[in-house]
Amino acid sequence: MEKYDVVIIGAGPGGYVAAIRCSQLGFRTALIEKYPTLGGTCLNVGCMPSKALLDSSEHYFNALKHFNEHGIQFGNLSVSIDGMIKRKTDVIKKINNGVVYLMKKNKIAVLQGTASFIDKETIQVTPAGNQSFQVSCKKIIIATGSKPSSLPNVTIDKDCIITSTEALSLKEVPKHLIIIGAGVIGVELGSVYARLGSKVRIVEYADRILASMDSSIGMELQKSLSKLGFEFFLNHSVTSAENRGKDGVYVTAEDKNGKKLVLRGDYCLVAVGRKPYTEGLNLDKAGVEVDSKGRVIVNENLETNTPGIYAIGDVIKGAMLAHKASEKRIFVAEKIAGQKPHINYVNIPGIIYTWPEAAAVGLTEEELKQTNRPYKVGTFPFIASGRAITSGDTEGMVKVLADKTTDEILGVHIVGPRASDIIGEATLALENRLAAEDIARTSHGHPTYYEALKEACLALGDGAIHF
Repeated sequence: MEKYDVVIIGAGPGGYVAAIRCSQLGFRTALIEKYPTLGGTCLNVGCMPSKALLDSSEHYFNALKHFNEHGIQFGNLSVSIDGMIKRKTDVIKKINNGVVYLMKKNKIAVLQGTASFIDKETIQVTPAGNQSFQVSCKKIIIATGSKPSSLPNVTIDKDCIITSTEALSLKEVPKHLIIIGAGVIGVELGSVYARLGSKVRIVEYADRILASMDSSIGMELQKSLSKLGFEFFLNHSVTSAENRGKDGVYVTAEDKNGKKLVLRGDYCLVAVGRKPYTEGLNLDKAGVEVDSKGRVIVNENLETNTPGIYAIGDVIKGAMLAHKASEKRIFVAEKIAGQKPHINYVNIPGIIYTWPEAAAVGLTEEELKQTNRPYKVGTFPFIASGRAITSGDTEGMVKVLADKTTDEILGVHIVGPRASDIIGEATLALENRLAAEDIARTSHGHPTYYEALKEACLALGDGAIHF
């Protein structure tokens, strides 16, 4: 039986980075993965392939709608969904190969197969079609991630009633796409197909899209998506989804007053979130406890109730973000090594890769109101940004929340061009507890998109310069 200092179960963004950090810290490390490729959901059927398709669809949409504004003209523009899917597959293969290289570079043993606990220090690995074997270890990190959730009255057939996994590999552009859920997955994949010509309709239980984010984010992005052709049915609960073959998919929902809504489409994408994946791990044999939702219970050190066994990423409570899992895996590796790392979960950004993009870090205005903390708000619209005007990307705004007394930045919320990049400066500011004045007095390049953050901070003082 092979013995390791640390064994990580799951090779997603939580697992493989934990393995790298453990190896860097001098531990003999093994990484167990049940699928043939490394990278987990994020790399194979999540973050990366969706961004590849978002980029491809955005290129097509700009060529169709905006190139003429720039004096670029051509005819016979068409979409090859097969070509887009092929490019997506090629992109994923390149990143897969990169992860394999990193495992070899860091001398990490990659064990292919399904993992299950024998006891708290022994794991059985069962390769597909091959004989099982066991490994022993001093420390174990559970990083098995999550899988798509559904609704009790909706059966996913992976044919016309699909999850995000199938939506990333469709053979055709749907004429009518119905999406259940107006969260990140719903609006991103909806954007892909709306740009390619699909009629996209979203049914959402909450009273706004992106309900977990600051309300200004949802309102701003909904305006932009509506211009793209999205149709929203908010405050509706889905009661059924039925695949009627050649007649299409029928989704039935009700509003808060019981009024029935029936939508017909070619496909129904169920995007109501994800749930932790712990099936087959036999956690009970290691004494590891889970909560009522199947999430592994951990303490502030991300250690389970069984000493020496840790859990990170989507399999535990909290926002399901790849970069959050990355920070957790480094945190755990350094804890195992006896170091004293820290994570401020409030300062982990969230990003939505629609166009315009949306990004946020820190507290929302709703959260500040709930705690009765005195705050002030500074905003700046991209329609007043010189760089945004030159590119034609003037939708959205930057919103900065700061303490009313100390001027400390408490939250930054952005809808606009390159929000995913601008949020980096905001995250650094929150992590270092900077005041809005610190950003306002910092020189920013001109003309740039990130000047909008400076202007929003200026608006918290004497006022923005360009608005």
